[in-house]
Amino acid sequence: MKRRTFLGTAAAAASASLFTPALAATTKTVTDVLGRKVEVPADPQRVLLGFYFEDFWAIGGRQAYDRVVAISRTAWEGWRNSQWQRYAAVEPRLNDLVDVGEISEGSFSVETAVAARPDVAIIAAWQFNGLGDQGVAKLEAAGIPVVVADYNAQTVEKHMASTHLIGEVLGGDAEARGHELAHPYGDAVEDVQTRVAAAQAGGAIAPKVYVELGNKGPDEYGNSYGKGMWAGVVETAGGNNIAAGQIGSYAPLSPEYVIASNPDLILLAGSDWVGLPKAVVMGFGQDPAVTRERMRAYTERPGWSGLNAVKNGELHAVYHGGTRTLYDFTYLQYIAKQLYPAAFEDVDPLANLRAYYQTWLPIEAEGTFMLKL
Repeated sequence: MKRRTFLGTAAAAASASLFTPALAATTKTVTDVLGRKVEVPADPQRVLLGFYFEDFWAIGGRQAYDRVVAISRTAWEGWRNSQWQRYAAVEPRLNDLVDVGEISEGSFSVETAVAARPDVAIIAAWQFNGLGDQGVAKLEAAGIPVVVADYNAQTVEKHMASTHLIGEVLGGDAEARGHELAHPYGDAVEDVQTRVAAAQAGGAIAPKVYVELGNKGPDEYGNSYGKGMWAGVVETAGGNNIAAGQIGSYAPLSPEYVIASNPDLILLAGSDWVGLPKAVVMGFGQDPAVTRERMRAYTERPGWSGLNAVKNGELHAVYHGGTRTLYDFTYLQYIAKQLYPAAFEDVDPLANLRAYYQTWLPIEAEGTFMLKL
């Protein structure tokens, strides 16, 4: 694949009344992924960014973070620590950005967000839902328009819409980069779907797949995914997700159900969470030997030695930071290649991941991102 075409409180109300961002000379109206029409500055220079940190950088270009004044730091430094360190090394001002807290952990502060004086907030759909109408209304009352993107849905439609949206909000070269990124993403996913369809038309049966978030270690079953996120990736890759219909978006499956389902392929989603010593560690600069050691401990769970996936050596780890991104097509390729190896013999997912970073981002994809035990 070519690199450029890669197949609430009274205090909050008081704070809001003390600050109204300076209005830009002109404004424009954008439509976010929830279908909300939002009036934003034509050339925003002070952005509050809740999530999708790498995608914002890819779309906004090398100077993208010159515009960012506030972030949800836990969602980056805490959840993807090695990734954070790499970016902070090339953009030290990340360390000085205002931390508004994390909505999903109940630490988000409207007062802190308002005090940062952003002229637009770009947040994820799940953060928007977590804030609720009241929280969003407080930001809007302070003159901060709220725009919602959604890569978590793990659909081509939402990925492309989110990419166009962020480019449109930022304007200028970012809008062109958004177009340049969005359509090849759709092409890459379509290529996977075409190959999978051909394999299944030739008689291949969709293998059963179990995905587990590897943050808790083998002693406790972590979340699996019934829809969206890794569930969406597995479905597109032609896998038969054993969690589908059993849970909502994400929740643990019972050990008995996993064993009875006897999956053909197991995917452990690893990362470099802070303070989780038994987690499946993955990410930038991570040693694959350590990752494999953590993975191997899962095979010692009661009943797992008899699973087809374990007996046949089909236990894999994928970087959890790789889903919900513009480069998650490479993880889609990796999973599809494990399920239908002959159909993807000419595809190198890891090389495609590295090429994406070389083309669009200021750091190298050096570390452990896709791994077979």
